[in-house]
Amino acid sequence: MAEHDVVEARPRGGRMPRRERREQLLGSALEVFVAQGYHAAAMDDIADRAGVSKPVLYQHFPGKLDLYLALLESSCAQIIDHCRQALASTNDNKVRVAATVEVFYAYVAAETGAFRLVFESDLTNEPAVRALVDRVTTDCAAMIAEVIHDDTGLPGEASNLLAVSLVGMAQVSARFWLSEAGESRTITQKDAAALVAGLAWRGIRGYPLTDEH
Repeated sequence: MAEHDVVEARPRGGRMPRRERREQLLGSALEVFVAQGYHAAAMDDIADRAGVSKPVLYQHFPGKLDLYLALLESSCAQIIDHCRQALASTNDNKVRVAATVEVFYAYVAAETGAFRLVFESDLTNEPAVRALVDRVTTDCAAMIAEVIHDDTGLPGEASNLLAVSLVGMAQVSARFWLSEAGESRTITQKDAAALVAGLAWRGIRGYPLTDEH
């Protein structure tokens, strides 16, 4: 997490529909949690960022953990859904691998910084948080494992292990690419994802059910 970044407050506004207000509060909370981390963030900070009173914030979310979990659940669901779309986008497994890796790079590179809630949370000792974070790996891997099993004929356990490895490779390398290279990076997001996808495909295609490579 970035350490205690300054998050500017929005001007206080008038009434808005409950759903719109909830989305506004979630957006403001995301900015504060990404900038400060869970433990350093305060409900006062989030209310100020949203331009509302703290009682308004508590009308929608009983506490800080409830707000964090709502954000985390949305972020996890988003990356799982994008992974599902990537796998369904083609029947070419080489392209599927590339599309899946690209999902993680796009997610990590997004300006919202939401990936920090999922992959760099400072609250993973909380069971509800740990369960949501683990769901990203387990759900994405389960979908990928089905494709690997169908293509290679490997048993379910072996297919799942390879799938978990692919998910781990994609998210760890994406975070490394983003954090280590910084402004001086010479490898683009697209090229970085392609490099990792190439590595993953060369490994997975070594277990062919057919002679197609």
